Amino acid sequence: MKTVLLLTLLLLAPATHADTPPESIPLYAISLVGNPYRLGGISPETGLDCSGFVGHVFRQTTGVLLPRDSLAISESTLALSRSELEPGDLVFFNTLDRAFSHVGIYLGDARFVHAASSRTGVVLISSLNDPYWQARYDGARRVSLTGDDRFTSRVSE
Repeated sequence: MKTVLLLTLLLLAPATHADTPPESIPLYAISLVGNPYRLGGISPETGLDCSGFVGHVFRQTTGVLLPRDSLAISESTLALSRSELEPGDLVFFNTLDRAFSHVGIYLGDARFVHAASSRTGVVLISSLNDPYWQARYDGARRVSLTGDDRFTSRVSE
């Protein structure tokens, strides 16, 4: 199933240009579907929470070290309109009665991948069109990879 999803995304992915996220971000993120959820988790082996999931994906695919919580990630990334979303961008939600309390990685076609919650228990793919996520949508952001970013560090080469 994961292989089919990866191949489908590869075939449907639009060509990237300098300011769009690399294809490796959504591809790697999809490969983590089914990994366990764990509050405070930062590792696929022991479990991931939403910001731990996003941080792990960006660290592995781009070398960027993102802040540890979803609000701080939102503050260190570039705001986008929903129409500007590209696969690999971040989508944010208000799930705890506070802004930017949940984050996922956009896949295209109104889908995103995220470490949902202890209720679902795993990393999964959801739809932005689902009434639950539609009602809680807080906006989209892009991680700048061009050197004009607001991050404090990158993984050493």
